[in-house]
This record gives sequence, structure tokens and C-alpha cells, in this order.
Amino acid sequence: MALLLGIDTGGTYTDAVLFEEGRAPDPVVAKAKALTTRDDLAIGIDGAIGAVLDRAETDPTAIALCSLSTTLATNALVEGVRRRIALIFAGFDAADLERSGLAQALGTDPVIRIPGGFRATGEARAALDLDDLAARIDAVKDGVEAFAVVTIFGGRNPAHEIAIRDLIRARCDLPVTCGHDLSGELDGPRNALTCVLNARLIGTISALVASTRAALAARGIDAPLMIVRGDGSLVSADFAREKPIETILSGPAASLVGAAHLSGVPDAVISDIGGTTTDIAILRGGRPMLSETGATVGGHRTMISAVAMTTYGLGGDSEVHVDDRAFRAALTLGPRKLVPVSLLALDRPALVERTLAAQGRASRASETDARFVLPTPLPRPEGLRRIDHAVLDRIGDAPVAQDGLGLSRLEAAALGGLVGLGLVRIAGFTPSDAAHALGLHDAWHVPTAGAAAALLARRKDRRGKALAPDGETLARMVIDTLIRRSAQVLLDTALAHDGLDPLPAPLLDATLARGGGAARVDVGLALPLIGLGASAATYYPRIGAALRTGCRVPEHADVANAVGAVAGRVTLERAVRITSPSEGRYRAHLPEAARDFATLDAAKAAAREALADALSADAARAGADEPRLSWDYVEAAPVIEGRPLFIEATVTGRASGRPSLRRTD
Repeated sequence: MALLLGIDTGGTYTDAVLFEEGRAPDPVVAKAKALTTRDDLAIGIDGAIGAVLDRAETDPTAIALCSLSTTLATNALVEGVRRRIALIFAGFDAADLERSGLAQALGTDPVIRIPGGFRATGEARAALDLDDLAARIDAVKDGVEAFAVVTIFGGRNPAHEIAIRDLIRARCDLPVTCGHDLSGELDGPRNALTCVLNARLIGTISALVASTRAALAARGIDAPLMIVRGDGSLVSADFAREKPIETILSGPAASLVGAAHLSGVPDAVISDIGGTTTDIAILRGGRPMLSETGATVGGHRTMISAVAMTTYGLGGDSEVHVDDRAFRAALTLGPRKLVPVSLLALDRPALVERTLAAQGRASRASETDARFVLPTPLPRPEGLRRIDHAVLDRIGDAPVAQDGLGLSRLEAAALGGLVGLGLVRIAGFTPSDAAHALGLHDAWHVPTAGAAAALLARRKDRRGKALAPDGETLARMVIDTLIRRSAQVLLDTALAHDGLDPLPAPLLDATLARGGGAARVDVGLALPLIGLGASAATYYPRIGAALRTGCRVPEHADVANAVGAVAGRVTLERAVRITSPSEGRYRAHLPEAARDFATLDAAKAAAREALADALSADAARAGADEPRLSWDYVEAAPVIEGRPLFIEATVTGRASGRPSLRRTD
């Protein structure tokens, strides 16, 4: 049977699995982990591949397929990391920029708003002035990394988007994302939001693909490279580089496929805890449910088909906040991911030990205790303010203790913006550090975790009382907070799935407290809980008990994403809408242009022919082996005065097949 290599590149760890199809009772031949090296992904990927090959004692040339799942795109959206892009917005009003969160997502990125686009029936609203547009493209191209192009009703007629795309490509080598390539839906601002996010992610996924290919080549692995999309299907790496937005929720989707394969449980609530996020979904009949409204990640509601996954900025590496303005100081977690301070200590032991010792001798605790600033190698983009440059200059090119920077409040706020731009990272105390301080984990520098916990315990509330009497108590408070918050988001997700509102905070507290009052509040999960992730066994048995349900952490739960990466299929979908601009005329909005036909049957036949050609080409680029086509047809034709009145129809085609393998015979 074929030997497959699954890789999952997460925010903290890169996992690798060697998987042999048909091998009983356990198809997992070997598994391994390596730390994700965000400044050079190839190092972590190569480390994981090398480790799993060593454990399996396998000849690399025997590997017939490599498949990759990743949380990098999801994490970038959750953490608010921005790459500067330009949006060309044709035919829309200025007010459209304020819809669907588009303006917020754009921030200060340039917008070129021009006449153009089409009506719902496919006729042009206004002509394009390409000469004027060329000058405006030239004015911004040197300050951005990619372009997003969206015209009004571009899904009904993509001609203007194609013309603008070709103009950009003639004037620069930057990537271009067109709205019609991502969605045929008619919500222009939300389509533009999806397009903007896709353009932002191209650099992230391109770097991942390049790093993975370099690592595979270095190990002598010559096999097709696939990437998991957000709906759990596989596509070739080159296909994914063009539409990286489709890899949001890639890691969670792979974990669902892996969970179904590993657990054998057909109906369950799946919760995957990583370093940055907790991803929750419902498994029914052994298959993940898909979102009907498009994936929502980091507060952005996109138009991308994906598993019906709820993603929370809650993970082992979530930032621990102390609300010392409350009457009794309280802990909150996330959504920002930090580099755990006990992990930083492995790389910079002298800096961390010296800093924590000095902070421990200070008479008062500080909000910057056990926090460090780590510069990244990304170049400074255009649009930075003077204060941003000043803070970066002060940081320099090596990790530094945050309290040593002497930042003012305005400069501290600027530092937060630089984190969002990916120019610096913050190291500090996280739940992972708390687990190390309590002896639950020991992979990183345990003494640093204990020292950092002791520093955090000294923080005071408004009454002047210390947060905890010692570091061990503080670490238990952090773990308890993670468990309580995890139970809350699981319950909220299950209630939302059932069409119910979240529990009010007092009822939530009562149901998780399990007694002690005059009334009993008994709410929990009706389905079993499957916990995934490297730290799942640490937390999820307690979470399942809090929610009054059975909890299972299957074998290989720590690498479920990597298992799911090689268990999927290539599945692609396209649709053509048919409208009727006048009686006896049927307009098929084909992939390249709209065409009119005298009969509905002729329009349907043309739609199927165009879709078959497009899907066959898509499937070839996506790496499918002998894909099969299937069809759906939906028609809106209400009966008026005894006669059907044709409004619209949609012809949907799907291509599905297993990925092509490198032949080893």
C-alpha cells in the first residue's frame, strides 16, 4: 500500500505522520513533532520530517504523497496580522466600503475606487478607463504586496475583473486576486472582504509552500505536495497558492477528518486546542458539518466554504491578562498568542534568567514582568508612523526585556500595532507556562515557568491584595481559567448549533460550579466530547466532566491534523447561474462571460459543458486522479396564475477524486 506523509504546521508545533493506507490495526507508522520556526518555516518542517523518518526507519523515496494542513492563515486572521495590499473597487459607492467589516479589514491600505462593473443581468454599468487606472496602479504598486480586484456583480460577468487583472500583471509582478475567482455570490462588500483577506494571505502561504518543498527536497522526497482546504478537501500546493483564503480553517478541517478516522465515533463535539486557537465543530454521521453562510475567522465573515467551525482565540499559548482594575483581580486569556516565556528560555537562557531575577528583586510587581519583545525579519512596510520607527529602532535586532525599553503609554500602544503587523512578537506567561510550572509538561524550561508564575502572582487588585500567594497557586488559577473558558465556548457553540442563545454569565457560573446553591442548574453537552491537540489529555477530561459528558482523547490525538491531511479527497465545485433578462431569452453567466440562449435547455447544456471544461482543468491543477463529475440543478420558478414564471436557475458541478500519487513501482 502507498506510504503517505502528513504534515501540520501550527503556530507552536509542526507535526509529521507517516501513514500507510490499509495497514491494520493502526495505519500510523510513526509520528513526530518539532517546534514551528516562524522566521524560517523550513527549519521546523525539516525537523519534523527528519524525526518521523528516523522513527520509522523508512526510505524517503518510498513516500508517494505529501499532504499539508496549516493553521497559519487562520492564526494570521485571528491575531490581526496585516500585509499591505491595494483594493480596486469598481462600480461601488463609497458607503459600500463600510459594509461587511470591509473598511475595518482594510485599515490604512489603499483603495482605488473607479467606475465600472455590471448589472445583475450582466450588462455593463459603465466603461473602464484603463489609462487612468494604470496611473493609479503605478502610484501604489511599490508600497503593497498584492492587489485585490472586485467589480459590482463580477460574479455575473467577470470581464472587467479580468481586464483589470491583466492590466496589473502588465505593470508589475505582484499577485492579483479577483472576486469572481473566489465566489459567485452577489454580496459585493463581503466578496471584497474575502478578496482582501485572500490577497493578504498569499505571502504567508507562498512562504509555507516554498519552505515545505525545500524541506522535502533536502530529504530526497520527490512526491506531489497537497494542502488541506477549509472544507477538509485537498488541492495541490500551486492551486492553494492562488487561493490561500480557502486554507483558513485548514488545520481544524484536517483535525475533523483525522478525528473521525481515529475515533470511529460518528456523532460528537470535536474540540481541537492548539497554541493559538481552540476550534470547535460538530461531527454527524462521521462527516464534519459545513457552514451554510461561509467561514467566520477572527471576526471576519467570509464567503469561503468551510467546515462549520467556531474558532476562538484561546490556546495553550494565549496571553494571560490580569484585570487589576477589578475589585478582585481576575484572569482572562487571549486572543493574542505569545511566545511562552519557558520556550524563549531555551533559546535565550541568559537574557531570561537575568531579567526574571532582577524583576523578582524589585519591590513592586509590574505589568511588563516576564515579558520580552522579539523582532522579526520582516521588512518595514510603507505607512509606518514616526513613533513606529522609533519603537523599532529602540528594540533593535535581538530579543529584549520589555521593561528595558522604557516605553511611554503611546509607545506601548504603538508596540501593539507592530505586533499586529508581524514586525515584532511578544513573549510572556501563558497557560503552557502554567502547565510547566505545575509539572504537567516538561518540554521547555521548567524553572523559568515557575519564576514567571511567581512574578505574576505578585500583581495586585484595587484593594492592594496580591493575585495569588505563590506561583503554584497562580499557575493553577491560569489552568482553571483555561478549563472554565474552554467549557464556556464549547457550551456556547453547542447551544448555537441548536439555535439557542448563550447562557447568561450567572447561569454559566452556576452550571460549571456544580452545586453549592439553593438551585441546581444542569446544562451540558448531549454528544460525547472528543479532545484533540498536544495538550488535550491535560485539559479535556476535566472539561468533559464540567459539561457532564463522556470525553475521549484518542490515540494520536496530538497529531490528528497531520492524519487528516492525508485522509482527504480532492473535491472542487463550480456553479453557473441562469437568468432571464426578457421573455424567451435565457442568459447563462459562464465562467468567462455571459451568453444568451433561446431556450432554457440550451442554456443548461452550455452551462454543463462550460463547467465540465472548467472543473476538469481545475481538477488537473488541483492534483486529482481520475476525478468524477456530479451535477445539481436548482430552479426558482414560482407558479403565477397557473403558469410557472422562471426567475433563476443554478447548475452546480462537482469534481471529486483521490490525489494523484507518485508511482513507486
